[in-house]
Amino acid sequence: MAHTAACNGRHLTEQRLARWLLMAHDRADTDRFPITHELLSMMLGVRRAGVTVAAGSLQRAGLIRYERGQVEVVDRNGLEHAACECHAAAQAAFERLLGPGPG
Repeated sequence: MAHTAACNGRHLTEQRLARWLLMAHDRADTDRFPITHELLSMMLGVRRAGVTVAAGSLQRAGLIRYERGQVEVVDRNGLEHAACECHAAAQAAFERLLGPGPG
């Protein structure tokens, strides 16, 4: 939790959104999953308008598709490059504690 708090204070909204979407994608068994701007804004600690701007940027870059509460990860490698380095650290901690996720 401390790592997430530090990440939220240090990195850009777009980087944090990419990290959060990667974490959700890691635990989903599909590239497309339901998620709202409201939930993302709470998870990232930003206003919904900030999520709209960040998601739009990731979508224009061809990394995700976002519409009507559905996100589709289109370019996983690109999303990993857009994310801050905290995703790799969080994934390593997750796997150390709970084992590898699906996929």
